[in-house]
Amino acid sequence: MTTPQTNEKHLWVSWDEYHRLIERLALKVHESGWKFDMVLCLARGGVRPGDVFSRIFDVPLAILSTSSYREDKGTTQGDLDIAKYMTMTKGPLSGKILLVDDLADSGVTLTKVMQHLKENFDGVTEVKSAVIWTKGSSAFRPDYQMEELPHNPWIHQPFEDYDGLRPHQLAAWIKKGETAA
Repeated sequence: MTTPQTNEKHLWVSWDEYHRLIERLALKVHESGWKFDMVLCLARGGVRPGDVFSRIFDVPLAILSTSSYREDKGTTQGDLDIAKYMTMTKGPLSGKILLVDDLADSGVTLTKVMQHLKENFDGVTEVKSAVIWTKGSSAFRPDYQMEELPHNPWIHQPFEDYDGLRPHQLAAWIKKGETAA
């Protein structure tokens, strides 16, 4: 399958590109010399990068669900919801936290989550943020980023193929993938 052409309105990202960007972002954080105690990723877009960071840096992973892209099949930002609880395996959220997400779009989610952490987690001593992409329209400036996107394109991430896939379509989907390989 050929990836459509990237332009100012659309950025198309393959699985290989996506993984290389996450790895390069991890390297950027490492080379900064900043040490952190835990990765907190924002679900859903930050789960894959957060998992990779947790593995590479060998630190616990916490997951906080947020949601704002529910309108127009997930293409229009609505009100932000932050989950009441976060998932983690090792004690309470504390120490130095690396907040990971896929992108800073408007910046609303990252700004509100940073505020949420400061107001609700006394044990957190420092929070820095890492994202793959920062759009020019973002009011939030992350501590670490891979790409600045001044034209604010819609980012077509490789896992979006699953957004329209339903269980009853899996057999045909798998067969199609096997014949394309």
